Amino acid sequence: MSPLEALQARLRRCRTCPKMIGPVVHGPPVRSKVYLVGQAPGDKEGPLGRPFAWTAGKTLFRWFHQALGVDEETVRTKVYFAAVARCFPGKAPKGGDRKPDELESKQCSRWMKAEVALLAPTLVLPVGAMAIERVLGHTGPLKEVVGRQFQTTFFGAQVEVIPLPHPSGASTWHITEPGKTLLISALELMRRNPTLVSVFQTQRSLSRW
Repeated sequence: MSPLEALQARLRRCRTCPKMIGPVVHGPPVRSKVYLVGQAPGDKEGPLGRPFAWTAGKTLFRWFHQALGVDEETVRTKVYFAAVARCFPGKAPKGGDRKPDELESKQCSRWMKAEVALLAPTLVLPVGAMAIERVLGHTGPLKEVVGRQFQTTFFGAQVEVIPLPHPSGASTWHITEPGKTLLISALELMRRNPTLVSVFQTQRSLSRW
């Protein structure tokens, strides 16, 4: 068993947060320089056993195809999938999924820290406002960060960061302006990013919508 596989085995046994609903969800133990950070799995991801397994995932993988011409299976075998929280938080009282609280996010960050120590990624793709806040510390409007590339220190690793909006069907941000144009700019940054080009061994023009 590799160190990354051993880490994921410990992650699957985690029961630290009493309000979280298992099972723990994670991607395969891919030794990648690309580290994708989501918010938290939904209610479908646990039973299906993989992150971004439902509607939001279809949109996310479409973005990868537009930017890099790669399909879902290829992305899952080339990118390490992480999240701010690794278990389904449950439903919010007023509908929708509950947002992981500060303590849950903090407790789950130890897994992120351990993954980054093993992988030493050079590119982080935070998906959605919560992931962007975790990676960049940004709490303002998405329009201030989507469509731009950043450099930061992430758990000791010097990384480039390309923020993406959340691909949830409940959000209209990425299909209305200025989000639609800013998303295209973010995908263009992905298309030209040296780490992604190396990982997928591709160079192409951005696909049309």
